[in-house]
Amino acid sequence: MSEFCIIGSGISGATIANLLNKKHSVILFDKARGPGGRASFKRIRGKTGFDHGSQYFSPKTKEFKKFIRVLIKKKILKVWGGKHIFLNSKKKENKKHLKIIGKNGNNDISKYLLKKINCNYLSELKKIYYKNKKWYLYFDDGKIRSFKNLILTCPFPQSKKLSRKFINNSFFDKSIKMDANITTMIAIKKNKKPNSSYFFEDPILGWAGNENSKKRFKSKYDLWTLQSTFNWANKKINQNKNNKKENSNIMIDKFFKLSDIKKTKIYYSFNHGWKYSSNSKPFRIKSYWDPEKKLGICADWLVGPRLESGWISAQDLFNKILR
Repeated sequence: MSEFCIIGSGISGATIANLLNKKHSVILFDKARGPGGRASFKRIRGKTGFDHGSQYFSPKTKEFKKFIRVLIKKKILKVWGGKHIFLNSKKKENKKHLKIIGKNGNNDISKYLLKKINCNYLSELKKIYYKNKKWYLYFDDGKIRSFKNLILTCPFPQSKKLSRKFINNSFFDKSIKMDANITTMIAIKKNKKPNSSYFFEDPILGWAGNENSKKRFKSKYDLWTLQSTFNWANKKINQNKNNKKENSNIMIDKFFKLSDIKKTKIYYSFNHGWKYSSNSKPFRIKSYWDPEKKLGICADWLVGPRLESGWISAQDLFNKILR
């Protein structure tokens, strides 16, 4: 039996699993088809695809910068070059921050950290129960599994629903509203010299990234990932599954209107809604650990909206477990 069970394969889950696996046996479960969480890569065929979650990493802390440099040397990550167009006058662009991406996809960090971990995908956790110093986990396949140590890296609403009655302090008293995001992925006619990305000043469309500019693959089309603003997605996300085509068309029209790319045929498109994309208001602690029940929680929403926040939270939890 594995000593630690981790729920979630995003950067928090991958990081804490990698750290614990050096001295303990670890097993990981995720409801998705593969690793990455919010840094997922939607593969079309071969290496062709879209970073439809986190677009890039721009490390701020000394520790995360060091970690990123190691992965660049190992050729897991690389710098995203080209011309990035910043059109938002309400925010300042920090030109010193490099845009770091995965060599094959932005879930490359999770893949690297999880290569020695026993991972089980398409496994959704429905509820948990604690009895006789063991955690009993009920999955959507009807199976019940038990572990001594349990670590959740789910978004705030899911972590709260699963574990609130087993946490006896004010950890979940704070009200958090996680922002949503709607992503539209399109294939259009090749542009001779397309820019690498656009950051817009618009109430609907926030960002557009050119996947071809990441130089991972060759395609007869230009592939673009369009991401909405949080405010617009928060209003649309609950009905996005029913209104995918309408929402995507709105974002596509905005893209052609706001960028310098001439409107052209859409050869294919995909829509993905992130209901719990990020939390812009940090928690009062970086992670949670109950040494008696052996229950831990780490995730980006505890620290901030950046992907780096998930890594920081996992490092903090690992240090608490060591104590």
